[in-house]
Order: sequence, then structure tokens, then C-alpha cells
Amino acid sequence: MKDLNEIRENVLIDVWSKAFLRAPAQINWPHESDSELIAIPGDSDRCLAVTTDAISEEIALGFYKDPFTMGWMTIAASVSDLAAVGADPLGLVISVAIESDRPVEFSSRIAEGMEAACRRLGVHILGGDTNTSESLVLSATAMGIVSRSGAMTRTGCNPGDVLFVTGGIGAGNALILSQLADLPIELFSEYDFRPVAQIGIGRILGEFASSCMDTSDGLLATLDQLMRLNRCGFHLEAGWGDILDPAAHRICEVTRTHPWLMAAGPHGEFQLVFTVPPLRIPEFQVAMRNHGLAPIRLGRVKERDSITARADSGERIEVDTGAVRNLFAHVDGEIQGYLSELVQLGVSWGLTTRNCREEVTQEGTSIN
Repeated sequence: MKDLNEIRENVLIDVWSKAFLRAPAQINWPHESDSELIAIPGDSDRCLAVTTDAISEEIALGFYKDPFTMGWMTIAASVSDLAAVGADPLGLVISVAIESDRPVEFSSRIAEGMEAACRRLGVHILGGDTNTSESLVLSATAMGIVSRSGAMTRTGCNPGDVLFVTGGIGAGNALILSQLADLPIELFSEYDFRPVAQIGIGRILGEFASSCMDTSDGLLATLDQLMRLNRCGFHLEAGWGDILDPAAHRICEVTRTHPWLMAAGPHGEFQLVFTVPPLRIPEFQVAMRNHGLAPIRLGRVKERDSITARADSGERIEVDTGAVRNLFAHVDGEIQGYLSELVQLGVSWGLTTRNCREEVTQEGTSIN
């Protein structure tokens, strides 16, 4: 049986959560929900959803260089956790810790990015806090309201449930690969990377989904966490290339990269992965059509707690998602080493790739 504590991130979360006295009004337990769900005194129908997220590692690693992107992603990351529980946002408060030698224009661009994301999502920043710091850290706390009956958590799926994702995956990892390969900016860059939290479909899914989680850490990390929480597994029936975001598909073609890497990498795109019981599928499909939505069917929930997919040969393989999730910590966050070892994992499972040490087909670019 796969244990939550086999994953380094889960162990760290437990170190913190075990130190705190549990709030009597809290509905969810640690790890079980993208947002914390709190009972509202005197309201038996609704609960408060609260979540906080920080953008710091992505900045330190150089994924985001444009301050507008930094601001946009600060909002997107936090609001996405509200979407994953089906909440209607009430607003956000932000915290900005910024180096003292940054020009005012830099802060202004961060704020513009935050506001642009808020307008795209129909939410507002209510206030916050600013400080100076030796390194840049941006965080946002989002609050929302969700009905108790419609609140989604990461637990509740059963063997036979159908597995979906709200849209194409891999754009976040395509951004990393395009930077490592030094691809032309017009092909794909952070200026194109503007993921949108799936608030609209999240509201609808509360009626149908047996479990839900966002893909902020990548698709395979999401499936791994759902597997460990629900003590069941997933079989991916869809082809790796069939589930990609168009930008990720384009980067795979240019760099000759196997599409599985777009699902395996640690940088997500804020789609929602969710399961629907088979008896609810007909009405779920009607609801999706009526709202002009077309989620991608990934596969099914299975009894054994493993993630299986198809190798390039067509053979069914088991993907060690735990190894994938712990790999970044194993290489101490060194991105080139991480990519190299990730490729080798895929090769060992029959997911071959021709790149990552070969020249990319674009003139003057390579991955070494």
C-alpha cells in the first residue's frame, strides 16, 4: 500500500500540521483538500474555503523573469485552489517581500500582473502587506464560499470512476523546457504562459465529481497524491500526446521530446483533475455540453494503488510516480540534473525520447 509519507513534501507538511491544534470548525484533514474548508457558524449549508500560496522557488529557479508574470502567477496559483473545491471567490489578500534595491517600476509591473489575473478571473484584491527582503517572495491568500454538498476534496473516488482533466496539460513544463533549450521567444515563452484558474467549471463539478485536485505540481504528481489518499490507482487510457496543451505539443515536436515529460515535470498549468462515478457520466456529459466545456478523458480509477499507462510499444507499464515526485529533492533542485534523471526514468519504463542531449532542430539551440 502506497503511503503518504513516502513523499518528501508530505512529510514536511505533516511536521508543521502536527504542531498545530486542530480548529474545531475545520472540515477537511491535512492533505485532503486544495483549500481549507471551515464551517461557518449559523450556516449549515455553506462553508468558507481558504488557501494561501507563495511564488518564490519559481522565481529563484528563473522560470519567471518578467514581473508581470510573477504577479499573474501569484493570483493564479491561489485562486486555482479555490476552483479545486468548487468555491466562489470572495477575494484575496497579498503579501509582497521585495528587495530594497528593486526599482518602483518593478513593483508596479508585479501589481499590474496581479490585477490582470484578477480581472480575468473576476476576483479582487482586498488588501495585504509589503516588506523588504533579501529575496523576492510573493504570496496570496484567497477566500471563497462553497456549499457543503458541493465542496470537492481529494478523497472519495472509487474503482470504476472515470478520470478527467479540465484541459490540456504540460504548458508549465513546456515553459521550463523552452528556457533550457533556449528556444526562440516567439515559439513559447513566459509572456505566453498565462494559466487561468478553472473557477467556472469548478462550480459545476461540485455536483458530479467524487474527487478533485488541481495540477499545480504537474499531472503525475496530482495523480500520485490522489492515489495515496484514496488507496486506489489510475489507468491512463489516453495517449500521452493526446492530453497535451497545444504549446506543450509544439515544444515536444521542436525539441523531439517524449510527451510524457510534459506530464511528469513539477511545474503545473492549473487544470483540474477529477473523477466521476460511472452512473453520473450521462448527466455529467450533458452538463458539460450545455456549458460549452470539453474536459479530456484520461482513464479510469482502478483498485490497485498504482499508476499504469501505455509504453511506446503498446505494453501496459507501471509509472513510479513516487520516484518522479521525490526526484527534484533528490537532485537538490538542480534543474539540468533533474531533467536528465527524469528522462532516464522514462526510458527505463519504455517511454523513449530522442532529445535532451541532442541538438534541437532550431538553429543555435541545444539541450546539453
